[in-house]
Amino acid sequence: MTENDITKDAEIKIQNIVVSANTHTKFSLEMLAANLHEAEYEPESFPGLVYRVKDPKASTLIFTTGKIICSGSKSFGDAEKAIQKTVQAFKDLGIKVEGKTDIEIVNIVASANLKAKLDLNKIVFELGECEYEPEQFPGLVYRLGDPKVVFLIFNSGKIVCTGAKSVDIVERSIIKLREQLRDINALK
Repeated sequence: MTENDITKDAEIKIQNIVVSANTHTKFSLEMLAANLHEAEYEPESFPGLVYRVKDPKASTLIFTTGKIICSGSKSFGDAEKAIQKTVQAFKDLGIKVEGKTDIEIVNIVASANLKAKLDLNKIVFELGECEYEPEQFPGLVYRLGDPKVVFLIFNSGKIVCTGAKSVDIVERSIIKLREQLRDINALK
């Protein structure tokens, strides 16, 4: 089975891409809250303003420093569009956003199905870097060192991967995890 077959067979689905953007512009969150229809601002409970973008559907957190965190997108392109729409909303209010907005992926959350039952007890004892307390939570937490991601692993064969900064890293991590599980005979 090739690497491509492994990732296709695992049905990897991107659930969320978190993107950070720097507009290099200071904002008055009070002014934004008063003028943006989709804005929520409660400074006593959170220092940022929440601004929801409808298409593509995403939420942005806006800070006075000019930084924006976008979450809820399922692709980098959609996250980028949501950031652009947020910046355009600022411009429509007369705020000058000078220069280029720097955008980078902070975290990707993906799910997959390895299509095999997994022996979580074997995994926790043989892989190391695991946390598993079935009385508290049915999934095993496994920290992969390289690439540096965290997996939630369930005995059903379903997994969640978080911490990757690219789709390629998600795919490589899942390939590596499946190889490790095969090496210790944890796939049933």
